[in-house]
Amino acid sequence: MASPSPGPLVSDAPAGGPHGARIEVTGLTKTFGSVLAVDDLSFAVEPGRVTGFLGPNGAGKTTTLRCLLGLVAPTSGGATIGGRHYHDLHEPMRVVGSALEATGFHPGRSATAHLRVLARAGGLDEARAPEVLELVGLAESASRKVGGFSLGMRQRLQLASALLGDPGVLVLDEPANGLDPEGIAWLRAFLRYLAGQGRTVLVSSHVLSEVEQTVDDVVIIAQGRLVRACPLTELTEHGQRLVVRTPQAAELVSALASVAPQARVTAVEDGSLLVEDVEAPVVGRAALDARVELHELRPATSDLEQVFLSLTGGATS
Repeated sequence: MASPSPGPLVSDAPAGGPHGARIEVTGLTKTFGSVLAVDDLSFAVEPGRVTGFLGPNGAGKTTTLRCLLGLVAPTSGGATIGGRHYHDLHEPMRVVGSALEATGFHPGRSATAHLRVLARAGGLDEARAPEVLELVGLAESASRKVGGFSLGMRQRLQLASALLGDPGVLVLDEPANGLDPEGIAWLRAFLRYLAGQGRTVLVSSHVLSEVEQTVDDVVIIAQGRLVRACPLTELTEHGQRLVVRTPQAAELVSALASVAPQARVTAVEDGSLLVEDVEAPVVGRAALDARVELHELRPATSDLEQVFLSLTGGATS
């Protein structure tokens, strides 16, 4: 079945829009019996930005999000939204919208009926249901039973559920899962638009290529511990990285060792060299002085996946 077309980017949103709130995780620790799932984790997520929450499978991402949303009680530490714990929020669906799993739908209910039930339970206007279905591109499937939805359509419905209260904070776990390329491109633009309204957007994902095109900041964890929390540019633009091709690799390495001992040179499978921590003119001059023939000398493109694997010790995502 063809994927539904993407909805509009909420161009009719009220002036000013909802305001985001700072998410703060402080000393969060969670154990399940003898298993330490989250270990003294601390980080913050700022309004008006898309933050990618990254880590290998089993790193503790979902447990952290569940603690944030009051679904799991921390062993110690805690997490707040705008300085308050989730269970202390008045009308929480108007403050936080979450989509952790594309499950929990009654297969016999239509998309509209599902949203109306949620709206009624959250004290929201049921008229909001068709509005959010339009936003996520499910307007034409509003009356269809959810049992016949594809995974991508259920992902969109879960996102519609998160938007019901027009919240200033969105917490999304793998929102691109099951979406086709058109849907992924739409989601990317949609999340950027929501952050541009001043909302706080926290997105857990393992699709690093999509994260690199979407997020402003990253929080990377491994084995329940914080590895890095910073703007994406600090990872992808850190230091000078050059791609060099030469038939005289050994001679170039020797020449660089003499003029730039801090330079790091790594052989790449395609036959090129990755040269780090040295400027291109220095490499060019060293090659010229040593009479080394260069076939290519250019800046390396950023590779979030390589950075991610190096920071998490090579664990697969």
